[in-house]
Amino acid sequence: MKLADRVHKIQPSPTLAIDAKAKALKAEGIDVIGFGVGEPDFDTPENIRQAAKRAIDNGFTRYTAVGGTDELKDAIIAKLKRDNGLAYRRDQITVACGAKHSLYNISQALIQHGDEVIIPVPYWVSYPDQVLLAGGRPVFITADEKNSFKITPEQLEKAITPNTKALVLNSPSNPTGTSYSSEELRQLGDVCLKHDFIIISDDIYEKLLYDGLSFSNIATVVPELQSRTIVVNGVSKTFAMTGWRIGYAAGPAEVISAMTKLQSQSTSNPSSIAQKAAVEALNGPQDTVMMMTAEFEKRRTYIVERLNAITGFSCFMSTGAFYAFPNVSSLYGKSFSGKTISNSTDLCAFFLEQARVAIVPGIAFGADNFVRFSYATSLENIRKGINRIEEAVSRLA
Repeated sequence: MKLADRVHKIQPSPTLAIDAKAKALKAEGIDVIGFGVGEPDFDTPENIRQAAKRAIDNGFTRYTAVGGTDELKDAIIAKLKRDNGLAYRRDQITVACGAKHSLYNISQALIQHGDEVIIPVPYWVSYPDQVLLAGGRPVFITADEKNSFKITPEQLEKAITPNTKALVLNSPSNPTGTSYSSEELRQLGDVCLKHDFIIISDDIYEKLLYDGLSFSNIATVVPELQSRTIVVNGVSKTFAMTGWRIGYAAGPAEVISAMTKLQSQSTSNPSSIAQKAAVEALNGPQDTVMMMTAEFEKRRTYIVERLNAITGFSCFMSTGAFYAFPNVSSLYGKSFSGKTISNSTDLCAFFLEQARVAIVPGIAFGADNFVRFSYATSLENIRKGINRIEEAVSRLA
């Protein structure tokens, strides 16, 4: 059977593949420490779970409008105004089955053959593949480790061509955990103002910021850009609701309408019950968010300090999200049992086989000199996993 060409243009999600492999080993009774998937280890807060139960008890179990209920759209509008100073109407909001789904809908609605989308490297694994699926061409800008993995205005200017259709900005970032300040976004925004393209602002880790830093969105910092900025967010990371699958986008009405039309022929509406839960998440008390963020910050500090103490590791102190992204390239060329480690894939295979620790190779994010650890797991697991990594590295020759 011949498959469509588009299937061969992309790769399966490597983060989900690593997580699946770790779970398979655990199912065999093997003790594996998983640093692979970006999923909070906390339970969804009680008030949100209760809202979902009420939705079931009240019979709120039927189809809703494709792009989400008015109640949820209003909660999103209130959140964007309250937290980001951005004003939207209902026709400028659409709700999807997760932020990834929102991003996919954006690509399908905007990008066609010949269009270029600028993507900073390291990038979240799905950005390039979603562009390719839409027939576009990813254009990569390498964000240097020395610049805290952030692109400069000069780099952005150089990457722009007449075919540039969009720029993807993810802050705080997956996989690096870096975040842009308002001044850095202002400088990038000044470049964007001189050219005509869409900005896709992936804000999914917005609430997970450390060291007293405040979140900034490019449309907030440069208001003139709001008319061509699409803000993407969701409830999965902030409220430990990964399995509920609620993401949303806010932007120009014509783009939002096109995204909703596409969704009407794919998934239709997101889960009605999950939408009720998301309303409570956005409108309800936020104390659990602060608790989870504080715990993530403790884990961040611990894992980065431990990684930097391991020979061959050099790790940036992230300022957001829940990822550590150490440079491990000085370990390349070393060997174990006759096998030479040549790249991040080899190193991750070594750690899984010899240390029973699952991490994601940096090549999945366009940065082969690095590996990604998700510290969305307990301090006990982090301690145990890093101990295993440290011992395994000591056996490399």
